[in-house]
Formats: sequence, C-alpha cells, structure tokens
Amino acid sequence: MEFVQQNMIWVALAVVSGGMLIWPLITGGTVAHLTPAEATLMMNREDAIVLDVRETSEWGSGHISGARHITLGQLDSRVSELEKFKERPIIVVCATGNRSASACGNLKKHGFGKVFSLGGGVSAWRDASLPLTTKN
Repeated sequence: MEFVQQNMIWVALAVVSGGMLIWPLITGGTVAHLTPAEATLMMNREDAIVLDVRETSEWGSGHISGARHITLGQLDSRVSELEKFKERPIIVVCATGNRSASACGNLKKHGFGKVFSLGGGVSAWRDASLPLTTKN
C-alpha cells in the first residue's frame, strides 16, 4: 500500500494504459480502416456497399456515387434497411473518419461482420482525386 501511495502517478498511468488496451475487446474490437484505393478495389471486386453517415447538408455537397445515405443519428432506427446486405462488405463513410468508426461499431453490434471505415472519410476520397457526385 505504501508503494501505491508513493507512486500514485505511475499506478494511475498503468491503470489508464491497461484500460486503453482492454477497451477494444469490451466494445467489440477495433475498426478496420481502408484507404480510398482499398475502398475502390473492394467496391469493384467484392461489390461492397458504401454507407454515408454524414448529415444531409454534407451529403448534398457531394458523396460517393452509389452510396446509401443514413445519418449516424438515424442508424439505429434504420439499420433494418441494410439487413439484405449483411453478407456483403459495407464501407462506412463520413467527413473525416470519426463518425464512420462509431457507425461501424454500431453495425457490428447488429451482426454485420464485414464492416470497414473509410480512413480520412470524404476528405481523403477528395484528396485522392476520386469523384464525388451531388446526384441522388
């Protein structure tokens, strides 16, 4: 007990770092991130579904052609719309990759096995000079 009191900072650091290592196991694992090139290959070779979870205003400013749009806030109530694609890879997209990682975890909890996040989101897609469309 004396050791813990004298080394409180080190003990706290060990507890926090251990928690960070265990967190992915508790939340269902980590999310696989794809580069735009990997996502394009998966779309072409494995008929992957692209799910855009950005807000409607972001979607309207440009999205990946053929993507389905369900905002992150609506995902729980509309996940049944994706049930028919459960066996296909799903690439989740947002603006920068943060919301898509959250959506991937949500989809995994609903039993979707092949779920990927576009690393860097639409920003990375645009930076790779890949096309976006404003058509629905």
